[in-house]
Amino acid sequence: MHKRHKIIVNLLRLSFVSLFFLLTSFSLQAQDEKRTVSLQDAINLALKQHRDAVNASLDVENSEYQIMEVRSRALPQVSLNGTLNYSPLLQKSALPNIFGPNPNPDETILVAFGQKWNSTAGVNLTQNIFDKSVFTGLKAARTTREFYQLNKQLTSENIIEAVASAYYQVLVQRHKVGLLDTTIANAEKIQGVMKGLYDNGLAKKIDLDRMEVNISNLISQRQQLMNAVTLLENQLKFLMGEDINTAIIIPEENLDAIVPVAVPLTETAAVDNRTELQLLKKQEQLLVLQKESYKSALYPTLSLSANYSYMGMGNTFPVFKGKDDGVNWFDFSTISLNLRIPLFSGFANKARIQQADISLRKNRADQNYTKHALSLEFENAKTQINNNLITINHQRRNLELAREVFENTHNNYLNGLASLTDLLDAENSLTEANNNYSQALLDYRLAEIRMLKANGRLETLINK
Repeated sequence: MHKRHKIIVNLLRLSFVSLFFLLTSFSLQAQDEKRTVSLQDAINLALKQHRDAVNASLDVENSEYQIMEVRSRALPQVSLNGTLNYSPLLQKSALPNIFGPNPNPDETILVAFGQKWNSTAGVNLTQNIFDKSVFTGLKAARTTREFYQLNKQLTSENIIEAVASAYYQVLVQRHKVGLLDTTIANAEKIQGVMKGLYDNGLAKKIDLDRMEVNISNLISQRQQLMNAVTLLENQLKFLMGEDINTAIIIPEENLDAIVPVAVPLTETAAVDNRTELQLLKKQEQLLVLQKESYKSALYPTLSLSANYSYMGMGNTFPVFKGKDDGVNWFDFSTISLNLRIPLFSGFANKARIQQADISLRKNRADQNYTKHALSLEFENAKTQINNNLITINHQRRNLELAREVFENTHNNYLNGLASLTDLLDAENSLTEANNNYSQALLDYRLAEIRMLKANGRLETLINK
């Protein structure tokens, strides 16, 4: 009995060990599945997987088929056709009775013409010789391709801006979490010192309780920050086109390594290079071609058509039957030159041309508005960067002072020269100064991204 009990215990131990290694391997596998994502990785993934990027690429691809469709109007159109007709009752025609053994011109007789079965098979060919709308359509199709290429570029710029902004927001929030962790660690050290003083009768119970409440509040703030980090990471993964449950690791960035650079006040915006304006100009070209297309309807068209057919007629089913079966087969063909000259369309073309002209004027108004908006965007980005430089310098100096005040207050408190309230105030001021400095750096990064967009150089972030 004792030996059997020992065997069961050994089996249980073996099972627990196996389960432990199994869970450990799953944990390590889950950790291995986490992917480190740099800013360049995030942007590249978004440009491949984001819905707008995919649709923009498909629009460019689709434009090639639009060109092919328009080009087909300039190529020969060939078709095969066949018919099989059966007439149970043949149509009769009224004729004077001048035939037969007893002709009488004053008498009318009904005569049926044709055969009950009629079968035709043939091939048709049509070739446009001159159709101004075809050539205009080809120009419009090529311009449409260029329009979609510009639209794809603009879509990429918008995605880069959104991903970079979200990425830096995650970095700064994580930096704030790290600062709060340092604050909590310092507070816990002070709490330990205070506990020793209290045990020796050198500190009050209320001070120890206040310190514990302060640490609890800091931990609560940290949890709120972690929730904000999770939300921002989910937003970043959404922009990247990744599954929300995908585990990613964003490497830490030393915010102190950011070297802000001022923008010269004399620098002006090169709005003509902006994709938004180029897109409107390309749209203007499309509207001009649309107007030309409506005018093309006023021009004559000339086309060539040819037909060759083979027909069989008889009073029996004609397919696979010949003359011996009462079915006669014969071929015929036609070649036609077709000219169409439009004369009057009820003023429809005139109305379409006027509508196209109004669309052109609206487009030019949009271009003027966009130029002013892009110039405003550039000036605002320049002002924000230069103002952020002042703010960063101020917050850096404020942080140094807050750190110095905290260290002096901490030493004074340990020597009984400062109250706990003074220490907590100094600690809160240091935490706030750290957060303000981090926020100033984030604002600079965001302003830098807007400046890159204003200069049309957002793609440099991919190779940064």
